[in-house]
Amino acid sequence: MAASQPMTIPEILSLKRFAVVGATRNEAKFGHKVYMALKRHGYEVYGVNVNGGDLDGDLLYPSLAELPAAPECVVMVVPPSATEAATAQALAMGVRVVWMQPGAEAADAVALAEASGATVIWGGPCVLVELAARDR
Repeated sequence: MAASQPMTIPEILSLKRFAVVGATRNEAKFGHKVYMALKRHGYEVYGVNVNGGDLDGDLLYPSLAELPAAPECVVMVVPPSATEAATAQALAMGVRVVWMQPGAEAADAVALAEASGATVIWGGPCVLVELAARDR
């Protein structure tokens, strides 16, 4: 079976349902900024934080497996060790796009996602920058 063509960033941003692993109420952290930016842009977005809780009136889920619906794209805003586990979980759920924010990249997770045929964005493109560029 041939590997599918990776999706481009504009194609990814045309998806509707995202999950942010590392979403947090702490406004200084990028997990908060990414979650809020996606929400402001009209995406259906789920926050994932191992501690649970809530963000902007929305429930934060302790894991991807507990989401009420599978996301089309999972955005990683966590340390690389957490990215590895979350990527494996996302792929097991059938997620086909994993976007690792700067600082969240994990070589093993990239290799795992690429081997599964998923699209992986890593090594620099920030979802916040891409959303802002789309607004111009």
